[in-house]
Amino acid sequence: MRSSYHNPVLLKETVDGLAVKEDGVYVDVTFGGGGHSREILSRLGDEGRLIAFDQDEDAQANAIDDDRFTLIPENFRFIKRYLKFYGIKKVDGILGDFGVSSHQFDVADRGFSTRFEADLDMRMNQKSELSAYHVVNEYEEEDLKRVLSLYGELRNAGAIARRIVEARERPIKTSEQLKEVIARFLPKFKEHKVLAQIYQAIRIEVNQEIAVLKEFLLQTPDLLNKGGRLSLISYHSLEDRLVKRFIRDGMFEGQPEKDFFGNVDVPFKKIGNLIVPSKEEIEINNRARSAKLRIAEKL
Repeated sequence: MRSSYHNPVLLKETVDGLAVKEDGVYVDVTFGGGGHSREILSRLGDEGRLIAFDQDEDAQANAIDDDRFTLIPENFRFIKRYLKFYGIKKVDGILGDFGVSSHQFDVADRGFSTRFEADLDMRMNQKSELSAYHVVNEYEEEDLKRVLSLYGELRNAGAIARRIVEARERPIKTSEQLKEVIARFLPKFKEHKVLAQIYQAIRIEVNQEIAVLKEFLLQTPDLLNKGGRLSLISYHSLEDRLVKRFIRDGMFEGQPEKDFFGNVDVPFKKIGNLIVPSKEEIEINNRARSAKLRIAEKL
């Protein structure tokens, strides 16, 4: 395993949140470099089992040689389907560390980072047909505006979308070409912040991250045993709001129904308060700074 592939954020806190039982069955839906998975395995006994998911081909090189471990090279939106394939109907805990891995940010040709000159890509699944190139060059102006507004939370999303569409006489192939096209929208001293918002929006669209997260969360109540745990790390407000709302209400919109006595029937109870990285962890790993960990238990 390449230890630099990804520094697991909130490693102890996230695995502690699972309350690992030695003979339990657990799922790490964001395997990456395997940091969280290795910590879970260290707490399992011989009868325990860990299933991990990662759609990124690069993560396969980090697979753990352990009879208790299985790595499934698929998107975790299909968690129930693949667990059933492996004969697993119920699990005792599910861990998710959402967002982009350090490896994906650091490999220039993957196109995730604003730091490098690279082709517009941003695919977590390298076999996917939809890439950042397609979003930037082929989306209608109104669809681009929606992406930038919804996923980048950019107030001037319409103007940025219009500028991109106007500049398509020649294909916008690289990150530098995209920066040149939208240069007027990158204010001095805030250039990196705005560019990061634009990249985030395109990346979320390419990988359908919000839809994937919703599909995944909706499957967790059926998969978890009573007393089973969710331990989930989010990195931006769009994800965190969904996780927080689902843990609280078991849904993303509306209000849960109340019985005659005013009690609500929800699948989870919150465990503890929101957990964020310490100053010490952020100093060691700056990418941890926006992480938010929420833990829930199946009722």
